[in-house]
Amino acid sequence: MTRFLILLGGELEPTPRLLAQVHGARVIAADSGMRHARALGVIPELWMGDFDSTDAALRQEWPGVAQIAFPPAKNMTDGEIAVAEALKAGAEEIVLAGAFGGPRADHAFLHLTLALRLAEGGTPALLTSGLQEGRPLLTGETVFDYPPGTLFSVLAFSDLNGLSIEGAHWPLERVRVPSGSSLTMSNVIATRLRIRLEEGKALLLAHPVQA
Repeated sequence: MTRFLILLGGELEPTPRLLAQVHGARVIAADSGMRHARALGVIPELWMGDFDSTDAALRQEWPGVAQIAFPPAKNMTDGEIAVAEALKAGAEEIVLAGAFGGPRADHAFLHLTLALRLAEGGTPALLTSGLQEGRPLLTGETVFDYPPGTLFSVLAFSDLNGLSIEGAHWPLERVRVPSGSSLTMSNVIATRLRIRLEEGKALLLAHPVQA
């Protein structure tokens, strides 16, 4: 499976788990996300964006990376442009690194919805800062590999019907969760986490226990 790593401008901690997740991936940097390349030990094949949040020193640090510049007045964010390029290049799985935090809450929110759109289109997506991860939840059952003790929440992006959670300190069985409810916040994995959803779309936000 062809995995693409998209470097975004949010917070990033190069944990051993993250380094393993991006090993062997093809890499595209979106604007200031390029600053994470050295910490992750990767060299992007392409650097895209309007470069409004990239200083001259960073651009001089990577003179050999191909760049595609876009005007600031555009109808897509730099991150969405990078994802579109990855899909065009045959991405079958996408890791959005640096997807959380940063000075723009609107961009962070877009990354969450972008991951859901990718999953709905058949492309698995992982959002990560190294310390927290987001994974889309669509209808059906999903099993996760997080260790016991991992804190997690299920963020609803619509009303959820028939939500079941197994392997957690606070399990649920086919409950309805209205969009905006805090019912599924701050749970803890006890054994092997399984989540089933009959209707709706959501995002699992986990804080993996670091080895």
